[in-house]
Amino acid sequence: MPEMYVLATAGHVDHGKSTLVNALTGMEPDRWAEERKRGLTIDLGFAWTTLPSGRELAFVDVPGHEKFLANMLAGIGPAPIVCFVVAGDKGWQAQSSDHRDAITALGITRGLVVITRADLAPESVAATEAQIRAELRGTPLADAPVLTVSAATGDGLDELVATLDAVTAKAPAPDAEARLRLWVDRAFTIKGAGTVVTGTLTAGTLRTGDRLRLVGETSDEAPAVRGLQSRNSSAEEVAPSARVAVNLREVAADDIHRGDALITDDAWPIVDIIDVRRTMGQLLDEGVHGLMLHIGTAAVAVHMRPFDGDHARLTLERPLPLQVTDRIVLRSPGSRNVFAGVVVLDVDPPELGRRGAGTRRARELNGRPETGDILAEVARRGAVERARLVRFGLTLPDAVAGVEEIAGGWLVHRQTLEKWVENAETIVRAKLAAEPLAAGVPEKALAEELRRVDPPLPDSGGQELVAAIASRAGLDMVKGMVRPPGHTADLGPAEAGVAEVERRLAANPFAAPEADDLRELRLGVRELAVAESAGRLLRLGDGVVVSPRTPAQAMRLLARLDQPFTTSAARKALGTTRRVVIPLLEYLDGRGWTRRIDNTSREVVR
Repeated sequence: MPEMYVLATAGHVDHGKSTLVNALTGMEPDRWAEERKRGLTIDLGFAWTTLPSGRELAFVDVPGHEKFLANMLAGIGPAPIVCFVVAGDKGWQAQSSDHRDAITALGITRGLVVITRADLAPESVAATEAQIRAELRGTPLADAPVLTVSAATGDGLDELVATLDAVTAKAPAPDAEARLRLWVDRAFTIKGAGTVVTGTLTAGTLRTGDRLRLVGETSDEAPAVRGLQSRNSSAEEVAPSARVAVNLREVAADDIHRGDALITDDAWPIVDIIDVRRTMGQLLDEGVHGLMLHIGTAAVAVHMRPFDGDHARLTLERPLPLQVTDRIVLRSPGSRNVFAGVVVLDVDPPELGRRGAGTRRARELNGRPETGDILAEVARRGAVERARLVRFGLTLPDAVAGVEEIAGGWLVHRQTLEKWVENAETIVRAKLAAEPLAAGVPEKALAEELRRVDPPLPDSGGQELVAAIASRAGLDMVKGMVRPPGHTADLGPAEAGVAEVERRLAANPFAAPEADDLRELRLGVRELAVAESAGRLLRLGDGVVVSPRTPAQAMRLLARLDQPFTTSAARKALGTTRRVVIPLLEYLDGRGWTRRIDNTSREVVR
């Protein structure tokens, strides 16, 4: 399949955007009869063509009228390239500025400028181009090529097509292996096929049969991809960048809306609180709090808590799949202009509690690069899984100063690790001094203690992380118990009783002591548990106590029996009672050494 590129138009209403797209593609981008009747683009239009190089170019034609700014933002939001249109007979106008600001806020850096309707005012073209250059100064399109065309006469179209080819040739290749985030711009039903959504695929690859997650205004589903189309042709897979139609199973079109997103499941943080930095527009602390957030095709109401003029926290009306470096447009609900452009700095920000927290947070964010601060992310949490930071959208180098990777993917702040190691050693030695009968400190108990340290051990930090900390502290972890090397439980007064049980079992491994014998030897539940943890005794069901060597000794005798064998045959072979043989056989079953055939017989597993 040839390479495809997606380009969105931009520019003031009635400057000839749709006419230009029609001239380049031979397709009418205005889909509604009302649009064609009024000569006014209201919603997004779509068309495509093949460039001389063989590359495919898809157009997203956006409305230019101020009333439809939200629709315009939905069109250019996912687009990697923009074609900015200014009519030669009208020059730069109000919505030209609004569209320029939106492009700047979204960080779209690749595109071109077209002066249309040149045949209506050829004498104004030079002045219009100078005006365009002045208005675009300092924006991502400041150095974009400017071409002059007339869709009516065809003048300049060949040069425009060649320039489109050159612009797409220089566009960086999208990442076909990246996680998927497809912002939905349309959802509808096709008879016989079911639900179809369309959008601009900018990264990742869509394949028939994929199971995706739909994060939506009213739904959170996991539909499967039934079929794919691009350029009105069916495909088994579609790579970026491309316009794509996705036929979905198990979800109704009425449950999907513009601004919903199809994403790779478990690969994105779904968030409703983010910290951002202003990239352009008005200062964030000018007293405006209720705004509309635009990203991709989504438009979501947000409440803004400014930290200073350049940094703020946004609380979204509904969660979205967002990442660090995402560019966002903010506008006032009652305004048709861009209020500000912001970049996402943190998708998992800390809670703000104490007085002055906003000021302190502004200082923290002020020096943070737009690509994220790995050290700051790890230091705040103490430890964080590498995969979690990747989901946040952070690019992780092999090594970060002040950060250490341990326990198979945990990134740990070095100073915090030293604190945890010191605390682990102190906790273990103190608990064993207070409880000499203990064989060690349970791993879960040590984890709970370390969660009281500042910063606390993460709740998700399980055995691997605790084991790594214990190892750094010079401690051993054996069967879920953390203890100093060589530590053995001090049985104290119980030592004589345990030794007597060991002597009896050495003489007859299947003559488990009776409950009265254990009481006489002053061996209660606690003493037996400590002896078992020390590897000196083994407790079976129903209070039966044997040697840790007893199961292996039993297996040697059971293997000599005719197979399968009954419980009675096993009892006789071992020279013991039903009280002992039944829990012993159940223990062997649990280890997979023997296998039940039916209610009366077993066999040795060879």
